[in-house]
Amino acid sequence: MPSLDDLKKRISSVKSTQKITKAMKMVAAAKLRKAQESAEKGRPFSEKMNNIILNLSSSISDKENASKFLVGTGKDDVQLCVVITADRGLCGGFNTNICKKAKNDFENIIKQGKTLKIFTVGSKGHDQLKRAYGSYIIENLNFKGFKKITYKEAEEIGKKIIKLFNENKFDVCKIYYNKFKNVITQIPQAQQIIPIEKNKEEKKLENFYEFEPEENEILEDLFPRNISTQIFKAILENAASEQGSRMTAMDNATRNAGDLVDKLTITFNRSRQAAITKELIEIISGAESL
Repeated sequence: MPSLDDLKKRISSVKSTQKITKAMKMVAAAKLRKAQESAEKGRPFSEKMNNIILNLSSSISDKENASKFLVGTGKDDVQLCVVITADRGLCGGFNTNICKKAKNDFENIIKQGKTLKIFTVGSKGHDQLKRAYGSYIIENLNFKGFKKITYKEAEEIGKKIIKLFNENKFDVCKIYYNKFKNVITQIPQAQQIIPIEKNKEEKKLENFYEFEPEENEILEDLFPRNISTQIFKAILENAASEQGSRMTAMDNATRNAGDLVDKLTITFNRSRQAAITKELIEIISGAESL
């Protein structure tokens, strides 16, 4: 059984940890509001960008000469999976859930005999995937020194993906991230960005546009922007999901620390009472012997 001094140190250590987790919860709560606003504001823009491109695709008459970004290479033998995670931990299952979603797809791709290529964004995802899928990782980016990831960084990722596609390094590209729903719930997503894929749950487009110049000319400029936009949307969703998950994790950790302090305090009091009783018995026994 631990001594009273050991129990005192343990209680003091757990209380210090509790203060840290409580502070981290408050910081995450403060950051969550801005991150949630940014994610919610980014959704309509990314959806509208997709809608415009889908309208463009429906109005193209010469499908054979259409942009490969839109119609693809005609095959799906080589698949690039872009896994977007955080650079920091202590956020519950946020990073693990994204990697789990991606790993399921990795296994399906490998079982089908197709070529898998992985592009990791964020050190935590890379750390989780490199053990089992290290040989498939062709690119790794992280933004550890950045206070905030902006559209510029998303554009950098987009340019790397476009360069790989232009070099015929893959046929299909998907991005993996967490969609923010609320503080407790973040939903892992797999979104195909090359070639663009219409969401099955999406309603039939009602707005049609007339384009000038020709559709293919517009797509040459618009499609690379759309790739960067979809990546930036994923980053914004991740930012909100990360803070929400961290807030929940730190709240649970604070509660658990409080429960542990209570249990240790009870143990300490019992041990102290036992020591006092033992001393009293020794004193009484000594007095009686005289």
